[in-house]
Amino acid sequence: MSPAADTAVAAASPIASFYGGGRVVRGLARVLQAVQKFAPGFGTRAALGLFFTPLPSKRSARRLAVPAGWRVERWPFETGSMAVYRRADAEPGRPTVLLVHGWAGHGLQMQALGDAVAAAGLNPVLLDLPGHGRSDGWRSTLPQFVRALWAASARLGPLHAVVAHSMGALAASHALAHGLPAQRLALIATSPPPKLVLKWFAHGFGLGAAMSMRMRRLIEQREGIDLEHFEADELAPRLPRATLVVHDEDDRAAPAMLARRLADQVAGSRWLATRGLGHRRVLAEPQVLRVVAEHVTRPIGIDDSGQ
Repeated sequence: MSPAADTAVAAASPIASFYGGGRVVRGLARVLQAVQKFAPGFGTRAALGLFFTPLPSKRSARRLAVPAGWRVERWPFETGSMAVYRRADAEPGRPTVLLVHGWAGHGLQMQALGDAVAAAGLNPVLLDLPGHGRSDGWRSTLPQFVRALWAASARLGPLHAVVAHSMGALAASHALAHGLPAQRLALIATSPPPKLVLKWFAHGFGLGAAMSMRMRRLIEQREGIDLEHFEADELAPRLPRATLVVHDEDDRAAPAMLARRLADQVAGSRWLATRGLGHRRVLAEPQVLRVVAEHVTRPIGIDDSGQ
């Protein structure tokens, strides 16, 4: 990315605005700053604890009724379980499409897309990722998202397609780039890479660049994964030609220029830009539902050149 583009993305930081308001949050920032000054190691762990906690809380998502026509299952995952939503009328033998929400979201945010996929003749499966929705836990990480996708694939068998939103799209990109068996991929409002999100987080709390570097090193040590592997330059060459990238030009949580850069680097990818929908309303936009359903049902071998 050029220096000018990097500056523009940094200036548009959604993390700073998300955490920057409110008396409680400002007080928490002062505490973190003080702890960082006198005990950097403890301050880094405290900052990571907050960084790994999806906000707002998943309590509201847990109270949502399971929609008519869907049923919820629980699958074991690591030390707990994940909630999974499947269509009650799913027909055995139909190709499976895994739909993945983003950070601080929940599986039912993908219901409209799931219904569109079902209407197109495929079997949709929605996940509540660890620490989200009805799944166990209150904290999660991007590498854990990736492990959850591998666990779901092991349970479901080879996937026809993965449709993923925000940080779930980043996790899905990493999983497919490293061999997750799926023929097609649709990325919606793809999250920025974790290095940039860590910088935004540290800036939003006035913790400085050194803190973001310490947080990154600790994540990599704990998870046994190099966050560099989530960068577009690393992922794009390994993604399938049958990749659709959807992004709203007015998305304040994930700058569109980053998603466009990823799409430009995936050979044969398709690009769909929308306007006025932001980060989450894009998930229920009729045009997006139609294009995603068409993409996941298109036979392999049909031209997937970008548009």
